[in-house]
Amino acid sequence: MGFLHEGHLSLVRRARRENDRVVVSLFVNPLQFAPGEDLAAYPRDPERDRRLLRSEGVDLAYEPEAGALYPEGYRTRVEVAELGERLCGRSRPGHFLGVTTIVAKLLHAADPDRLYLGQKDFQQAVILGRMVRDLDFLVKVVVCPTVREPDGLALSSRNTYLTAEERGFAPTLQRTLREVGGEIEAGDIRTPSAASEAVEARLASGPGRLEYAEVLSRDDLLPVNPLTGELVLALAYRLGRARLIDNVWVSAPVSAEAGERSPSGGSSRGQLRSAPNTTTGPSRRRRAPDPSGTRRTSNSRGKKAGASRGKTGRKA
Repeated sequence: MGFLHEGHLSLVRRARRENDRVVVSLFVNPLQFAPGEDLAAYPRDPERDRRLLRSEGVDLAYEPEAGALYPEGYRTRVEVAELGERLCGRSRPGHFLGVTTIVAKLLHAADPDRLYLGQKDFQQAVILGRMVRDLDFLVKVVVCPTVREPDGLALSSRNTYLTAEERGFAPTLQRTLREVGGEIEAGDIRTPSAASEAVEARLASGPGRLEYAEVLSRDDLLPVNPLTGELVLALAYRLGRARLIDNVWVSAPVSAEAGERSPSGGSSRGQLRSAPNTTTGPSRRRRAPDPSGTRRTSNSRGKKAGASRGKTGRKA
């Protein structure tokens, strides 16, 4: 959605290394904002975004108008059932419906080989991976590491909302996730409720409000009890005007009761990882040969604010 920061640019650089052509969408999507959310206040700086994309060698910045994507009489939505109702979906009903709808339209417009997303928005990445598989999009979803400030705070356009006091507290979120994730990996925390309670206890004296802290299977966001296999420990925290989200990836010890648990993403134990490189989505089916003899483009979607322009595409 624009207002690009180093996290978005890391996606662009990864796409630049792995593809011949790179397309970046800049669009503040009204469909993913609920009434009363910060659509009007969302930070925007389209000229700066274009300069940054030019400096990174992006081939095309796609900047559609909302009226072009959602003309009068528009009625269609793309929904991934159930996955969008968990975690952030409970407090932001309809948000992921807007995300899947706009990304489906952007994928049709760009027709890329790869779609690059950040791990910070992990629920979004899982939902879009499911959409890609279910609707047979010929695209790989590549989930890239979260980029952080030196003190551990995940980069976000909404960090600009934080006061000095709030900014000082914000890195506590990542530290808490790492501590609790480490206890899960060590086998000291074995149930989802114990994990949630451990996060809540550590953040109870903070200046904001914990919206949720949950641990779920990494591949499909299902409950896992007892905790075992490949998991994601995620939270959302209201801090002043900002709603901050973050997560860590956890490999929990294999439990003797694993056969009775809900499905999860695996069972091998490993080191706590908060920023892995990984790729999700179906194996890409072979395309018909490109008459030009070149590889197809990739799309790096910066999930922050941007600008609506009169042209449907703009050279970066």
